Amino acid sequence: MAGFWSDKRFSGTFAGRKPCYFNTGVMVIDLFKWRRLGYTKRIERWMEVQKSDRIYELGSLPPFLLVFAGRVAPIEHKWNQHGLGGDNVRGSCRDLHPGPVSLLHWSGSGKPWDRLDSKRPCPLDALWAPYDLYGHAQ
Repeated sequence: MAGFWSDKRFSGTFAGRKPCYFNTGVMVIDLFKWRRLGYTKRIERWMEVQKSDRIYELGSLPPFLLVFAGRVAPIEHKWNQHGLGGDNVRGSCRDLHPGPVSLLHWSGSGKPWDRLDSKRPCPLDALWAPYDLYGHAQ
């Protein structure tokens, strides 16, 4: 993985761009632009590089970061109430951002079904319980 930054073929992908992190769990995509600019092929190319050079970890997120770094715009919190999973901190709970809510996103490692099943829920996990198809939380 360290070879990524020392190899200009790879690190050069960020030239003239401001690398950033974004969560691919919720994205708004201009499909006409996606197709016109061949984003699927670009992502697949990075996946092929990964197969031969092992330039990243973390599954499916890095190819998106490599293709879209510096080319994303944030969406309002009302469209993605992210971080309800505690931002990968075990046992941490979050409140909703102020204002209207359109989508609840348990990003992070704390999933409501796990916390409800283990009898250690966060307050907002109760919003998930009615949608538990397997009835674990009941």
